[in-house]
Amino acid sequence: MDSLLSPPSPNSSSPSPLAGQLLEAIEERIVTGEYPPGARLDEVELAEAFGVSRTPIREALIRLATIHMIEKMPRKGWAVSPVSPRRLCEMFEFMGELEALCGRLAARRATPFQLQKLLAAHEACRGVKDPDDYYRLNEVFHVALYEASGNEFLIEQTLEMQRRARPYRRLQLRVPARIDNSFAEHEEIVAAIRANDAEGAAEKLRQHVTVQGERFAHLVKSVEKWRAAGIDRRS
Repeated sequence: MDSLLSPPSPNSSSPSPLAGQLLEAIEERIVTGEYPPGARLDEVELAEAFGVSRTPIREALIRLATIHMIEKMPRKGWAVSPVSPRRLCEMFEFMGELEALCGRLAARRATPFQLQKLLAAHEACRGVKDPDDYYRLNEVFHVALYEASGNEFLIEQTLEMQRRARPYRRLQLRVPARIDNSFAEHEEIVAAIRANDAEGAAEKLRQHVTVQGERFAHLVKSVEKWRAAGIDRRS
């Protein structure tokens, strides 16, 4: 299955096509709790489960380790990384600042084409109720926002952080009324950017991404349920 693919370059910043597919598949199992925090990930077992050789599996695991979704355990292979509530709060706080900067720059620099792309991504989210469907479209919206900042280094760093926070942002959309609230917040963000309101766009994005109060409590509870579901599946 992977024999036609060239070996990945040691300096490559992105996985090979097959490893990329495996990365998303393993990440999905982590997000849904099939591989809960602390679960051991064996290269041989994963290769057999996905019907591939160990090479793309290892490449996918290394990539997942770079975004801290899994960690290398001494003499035990790989394991899914646990995340404490404090760490979760810090991740969203940092992500909020990155996206706030993207919004500030987008309000100043976005081209007509980038604004059109952002608006189209926003409209694609309208009326979507399924959390997974909304998450995929929401991700397109946020990437369009990053690109509108016009700062390539910022885009790279924000995309990297987005991948690290991805499982938890996805879980957050299962919080009651979060999808409707998220769409309404997107509407305000787009309006601020179109009005060249740099500080307004930054603040609205910071509030949109950072989880506080009841939202944070709901997210922590969702993470606990996710972990429990994964443990139940393995018991």
